[in-house]
Amino acid sequence: MTRIPSKEEILQWISDNPTHAAKRDIAKAFGIKGAARIDLKRVLREMENDGTLTRRRSSYRDREKLPPVSLLQVLPPDSNGDLWARPLEWHGEGDAPTILMMQNDEDGLGQGDRILARMTEVGGEEYDYTARLIRKVGTNPLRIVGIYRKAHEGGRIIPVDKGSDKQWIVPASAEHGAKDGELVEAEQSGPKGRLGLPKARIVSRLGDPSAPKAVSLIAIHQHGIPDQFPDEVIAEADKCKPAGLKGREDLRDLPLVTIDPPDARDRDDAVLAIPDDDPNNKGGFLLWVAIADVAHYVRPGSELDREARKRGNSSYFPDRVVPMLPDRLSGDLCSLHEDVPRACMAVQMKIDKDGRKLSHRFTRGLMQSKASLAYEDAQKAINGEPDERTEPLLDTVLRPLWGAYAALKRAREARQPLELDLPERQIVLNDEGQVASIQFKERYDAHKLIEEFMVLANVAAAEELVKHKTPLLFRVHEEPGQEKLENLREVAQASGLVLAKGQVLQTRHLNQLLQQAEGTPNDELINIATLRSMTQAYYSPENFGHFGLALRNYAHFTSPIRRYSDLIVHRALIKAHKWGNDGLSDWDVEHLDATAEQISNTERRSMMAERDTTDRYLAAFMSERVGEIIGGRINGIAKFGVFVKLDESGADALVPIRTLGTEFFEYHQDTQQLVGTRSGMVVAMGQRVTVKLIEALPVTGGITAEIVTLDEKRIANGGGARGRGGKPMKKKLKTSKKKAAIKERKVKRTRR
Repeated sequence: MTRIPSKEEILQWISDNPTHAAKRDIAKAFGIKGAARIDLKRVLREMENDGTLTRRRSSYRDREKLPPVSLLQVLPPDSNGDLWARPLEWHGEGDAPTILMMQNDEDGLGQGDRILARMTEVGGEEYDYTARLIRKVGTNPLRIVGIYRKAHEGGRIIPVDKGSDKQWIVPASAEHGAKDGELVEAEQSGPKGRLGLPKARIVSRLGDPSAPKAVSLIAIHQHGIPDQFPDEVIAEADKCKPAGLKGREDLRDLPLVTIDPPDARDRDDAVLAIPDDDPNNKGGFLLWVAIADVAHYVRPGSELDREARKRGNSSYFPDRVVPMLPDRLSGDLCSLHEDVPRACMAVQMKIDKDGRKLSHRFTRGLMQSKASLAYEDAQKAINGEPDERTEPLLDTVLRPLWGAYAALKRAREARQPLELDLPERQIVLNDEGQVASIQFKERYDAHKLIEEFMVLANVAAAEELVKHKTPLLFRVHEEPGQEKLENLREVAQASGLVLAKGQVLQTRHLNQLLQQAEGTPNDELINIATLRSMTQAYYSPENFGHFGLALRNYAHFTSPIRRYSDLIVHRALIKAHKWGNDGLSDWDVEHLDATAEQISNTERRSMMAERDTTDRYLAAFMSERVGEIIGGRINGIAKFGVFVKLDESGADALVPIRTLGTEFFEYHQDTQQLVGTRSGMVVAMGQRVTVKLIEALPVTGGITAEIVTLDEKRIANGGGARGRGGKPMKKKLKTSKKKAAIKERKVKRTRR
């Protein structure tokens, strides 16, 4: 009887002989003939069904390895100029392998190219494979959003990116009916032509670029934020029904309330504070935080789940929201509307009189909000101006909430999280969608109360899952790097302040610096510089703590309507407590790293899109003030110019270095200064200026200005001194003189 090889032997053969992995090759290798081939076929099918092998046409391969010839997509080059690629057919369980392209000059590979490549597995390197081009099989073309300018035959696209001046040529056959001046989306359709400009085809017409709705639309398209739900996702959401009481704790008698902005469309968190009657906890409270049970509706592996993971989070713009979930969920079933029973995940937390959490308990419940309040209304009631809605809630709900908040403030003061004071801008639009005004949001204690309740609930969720040893996604914020700290220290010293060296950095040290600056002309500058020294927060299955909040365990639990991270934490709690079959799935656990990276990236994408939109609205608002003299403060220095934060609007204007004066300026990165090589004049962070507004472009969001006065002294503008041939005159000071000039300048500014 012919011996059939084991699965391990077959897998080893395929691994050693990837180019001879057809069934006949395997049969020949193990001497299998005749009827025994049927048994071999059965074993191979079992390996395919259990995921050990994948089948490509007539051959098999180890799913954890790439085939010798693979389809790849070329990635952007790194800082060393090396070109990388990702496999387009990866079926393994873990992250896709890292591939380094071994290219020749004639290959002409670029970002987005789809290629067929010969693979070589390597060991002991920072990458898993090297790849050599066999042939190109197509491209994933670059896309841009821009203004179409029609010409005699075809036209050109002028990008709306602030930093891009490269135009694209559109042949007449590729203009898709676009009209002159229209906002369009286009993709590259060919290499550079005779004018050195790439060819493009228009794929979408977005309308009038000056229309108010175009501002956020540009950012949405530019950053690739999905703003239309697929039909199957909407259909799945429409089938959802309200959850009942089965399997849940009945919390409907608790006087939970929601406190949100007055224009809130969804309400995903409710709060309650009850004075603790435990004689051993005098002055303590029982706090409740109830969060919409999104996990009940968005099940692992569903269409809703895949789309939510793809989006990662909701994106917020002055005129619209691009939600993570369809409105049937975000605005209805998962919104804790007043007097409507709603499924929730809730935590009860016991705190003492100083705000320290003594214990917590999570539950899956059914709640019914007793009131939907606005921040302003709740604050007015506490300040002695209750209205018809808040008067009945004052003694039973609101005052206990503020009592608990007072305790949480004491705990916060002891913990010393980073206390930045940066007012938040609010762009107010009129009925036509145009900018009516730029205001700074007023922060009430009501805002801070909700924030403190949410922070404590997030801590409790992280601690609960760590205790149960259940996988989760932590919210991680690592401490600043040494280089950024040194930059902050330089800014502080130039402002006459001190950030001590030689100690393990803690948030209280940064708070001491912020307190030194409070009430001084450099207050805002130090706050901005401190913010810039911080690392970017991100999601991770590993816990590295949250530096900014001074917390060891922290996970997002409180907003699953708008953050996928919170949905993962909810599923983890369901799994830990065995509350149902809609908890964290095996797939969720196996792909936590990939999910963390995905949603960290989508969060950054949304932040960039929201920032770009704000810049465009600000530029539109300032475009009516071109030619005016406006006050501001320098909040950024670069080798190409100076950034000035304008008073009133808070907009950032660029002052190109060529406009600074009649001499050459050198850029000193370590001190964040520009120094005139003839006069020794120093342009530095924090200096007060007045500027003349030269240009404000709503389409790009760019604002350009010229400095008129620097620290109340006029400077001579004029595009810089020019020598023969129009080149800047680089009359340099000796190093010692330059350093002396900088030092003298610092001393003068410190003594003021």
